[in-house]
Amino acid sequence: MKEIHSDILQFRGSHYEFGLRQGELLRGTITLENRRGQWKAKRPRFAINEQEAYGMFSKFAPGIWDELLGLRDSLELPLEEILLNFGGYRTELVPSGCSIFTGTDFMIRNYDFHPQTYEGRFVLFQPSDGGYASIGPSSRITGRTDGLNEKGLAVGHNFIHRKNPGDGFVCYVISRILLETCATAEEAVAVLKEIPHRGSFSYVVTDATGESFIVEGSPRSVDVRQESVCTNHYEIQLQENRNYLKDSHARMEAIRNGETGEAEKAYRLFNDTDKGVFSKLYKSWAGTIHTSVYFPAAREAWFALGGDREPEVFDFDSWLQGEDVDVQRLTGKVDTDIGFANIDGRARSRQTNR
Repeated sequence: MKEIHSDILQFRGSHYEFGLRQGELLRGTITLENRRGQWKAKRPRFAINEQEAYGMFSKFAPGIWDELLGLRDSLELPLEEILLNFGGYRTELVPSGCSIFTGTDFMIRNYDFHPQTYEGRFVLFQPSDGGYASIGPSSRITGRTDGLNEKGLAVGHNFIHRKNPGDGFVCYVISRILLETCATAEEAVAVLKEIPHRGSFSYVVTDATGESFIVEGSPRSVDVRQESVCTNHYEIQLQENRNYLKDSHARMEAIRNGETGEAEKAYRLFNDTDKGVFSKLYKSWAGTIHTSVYFPAAREAWFALGGDREPEVFDFDSWLQGEDVDVQRLTGKVDTDIGFANIDGRARSRQTNR
C-alpha cells in the first residue's frame, strides 16, 4: 500500500492573484518538475496557438486566462509553456476510468486514473473579480476533476475515448468553466452544447433543485439524457464507444444493484474496495484515487483518498461566509507502487496508454 496525500489550498481574491499564489506554491516542487519533465520524454502531438487559446478563454472563461497569466508571472515561464502544462486547450488527452451516481440530493464520484497524473490538491477558491466560488480537487492546476460551486451546481466527467480529437478544451478545464460560470444544471448543459470539445467525455451535472443531466460531449456531437448512473460509455453516441467496455458495464451494474438511496450507503458502495465499483486498475490508467460526494442544496462536500475510509466533511457554506477550513492536508492509501505526480520524482509509468 502506498501512502498519498492532498494539500488543501484556500484562496479568496482575483484570478490573477490566485495564479500568482499557485505559482509560488509550485515553484521548486516535484509536481512542477513532473509536469515540465513529461515533454522531455515525448514530443507534444499538438500545437499551442496563444492567440487562439486567448480567444477561447476570453469567450468562455476570461478569469481562468488571468489565472494562467498569474502562473506565468509567478513561475517566470513563457506563456506557451504555461499553456502547454496548465492551459487545457488543444492539449493531450489520456485515458481514465471513473464512476458517477446522482441521488435526490447528492452526487458521488470515484475518480479513476493513473497515479502519475494526480497532483494532490484540494482547492477552495472564491474569486473577487467575477465567477462563482467552488470546491473540489484540481487537475493540471487550473482544471477540476469534479466539484461544487456556491450556487449548488455539482459537476463530474467520465472518459469515453481519445481518438479523433478536435480543437477545443479538455475535460478538466470544461468542468472548471462550468463551475465558474453556471448556476444550474440547465445552464451547464447550454455551455456544454456551445463550448468546443477536445475529446469525448460524459459530463454529469446536478444542481440544488435536484435536476440532473448526463451530457455526451464529443468533438462531433453533444447529446443530453437523464440517468442516475454514468461510467465510461455513451448510451446515445454508440459509434463513439470503445470496443472493450466490460469494466464500464460491470461498474454500472454494481451501482444499479447496490444501495444508493442514502448518501452514506452510496458512499460505502463506491469507497469500499469489495463492492465492485472501486477499481485497482492503476497500471491501466483506471484505478480509484479519490471518492468525492457533493450536496448541492446543503453546500457540503465529502472527500476521501483511497478506499475503505471515512470521508473528510467540508462545510462549504460556512467557508463561503468566511470561516476557513482548519485541516491543511488529507491522507490516504492506495494499492499500487506507481509514483504520484506530487510525491515521487520523475513520476512516470512504463505502461503504455491503453
